[in-house]
Amino acid sequence: MSHRLISRSPDLTRLRDEGYDLKIVDGHLVLGRVPYLDGAGQARHGTLASTLTLDGDRTARPDTHVAYFQGSEPCDRPGQPLASVINSACPGKELASGLRVDFMLSSKPPSGYGDYHAKMTTYVNLLMQHALALDPGATAQTFPVARNEGDGESPFAYVDTASSRAGVAAVASKVAGMRIAIVGVGGTGSYILDLVAKCPVGEIHLYDGAALRQHNVFRSPGAVGLDALEAAGNKAEHHARTYQQLHRGVRAHPYPVSTGNCPELATMDFVFVAIDDNDARGEIVQALRKHGVPFIDVGIGMQARRQDTGNETLAGSARTTLIDSDPARDHAARIPTRSHEVQNDYITNIQIAEINALNAALAVIRWKRFAGIYDDLERERHSVYDIDGNTITNEDHAPNNDAGNPA
Repeated sequence: MSHRLISRSPDLTRLRDEGYDLKIVDGHLVLGRVPYLDGAGQARHGTLASTLTLDGDRTARPDTHVAYFQGSEPCDRPGQPLASVINSACPGKELASGLRVDFMLSSKPPSGYGDYHAKMTTYVNLLMQHALALDPGATAQTFPVARNEGDGESPFAYVDTASSRAGVAAVASKVAGMRIAIVGVGGTGSYILDLVAKCPVGEIHLYDGAALRQHNVFRSPGAVGLDALEAAGNKAEHHARTYQQLHRGVRAHPYPVSTGNCPELATMDFVFVAIDDNDARGEIVQALRKHGVPFIDVGIGMQARRQDTGNETLAGSARTTLIDSDPARDHAARIPTRSHEVQNDYITNIQIAEINALNAALAVIRWKRFAGIYDDLERERHSVYDIDGNTITNEDHAPNNDAGNPA
């Protein structure tokens, strides 16, 4: 209830996003870590509380200007009680179970308070201004971790305050609840996971049957400790444990996708295919097309070259191909589905984490364009980034491309 109430109430969302220590306790709004001065002129921290007036699952206009304070008596710099703010003492008064207060506060503007942001910040400033005289760095905006409380509405372990602060929560919600699969969590796949785990999708299923090896960690996001590396556990399980700290919907499937278990992908809303086994890729692509599941396939081609001068360099490209259920836009021929017929030094586990990260970023951007989060004016289904010229070539545009963004 707390997370839902805060996220659906603009005044409470604003308080949280501005960094106030905010929580809901049995119908009361509670703000912690509020600076004030006690009678000895010492800077202290107290807690403000207010009853909440609700309209369904969001706040309404406050029906009272009264607030409560937990702490010693608030005073000014000379040590005099704030008589203009303190209405009365009520030491140990229990507003709700586990919520006790010591003073009733009263400061009523002529037209009352329009919302709880206005009310609570007014009381914060009335108390904090005296602490600021002693400590110019005093602040109630401490930006505590905003935990999700298991109300089932958010897949995250803690609140995504970035989207609401930027005003793009409604845009980000276009992928809310989606079931995503990532087939292969090696170099590019692990970076795809890193990006998708920060989206409000419902579930993220990781498929990989390989063990976590030393060469893997040099092209994966983050850092892997020696204990985890020496344990040589499964890659999907390792990454699931890591990212479940952020996204509660990450699920590990410690086995490769094959003809026998391809139907598991039929229940997904979107799939990322990030493997370098072209024969297995062919089976997966065929199954996804059969079940009408939209997917993005990624691939990297690298070649070691020796210049005429004797200097050795790497050349190559990163491919991103989107396939959806539109029969008029079948671009599966762009995807390699047979064993390598040309040199590709990428399969030797060459360490090019930045190309893996770029390929993943392009794939996730393409998915978000497909989902309607980003503009999709080009509406291409196939793109290739070439390292040597630092260029991206878009191909397979939609017919009548000037029709605009279909999302």
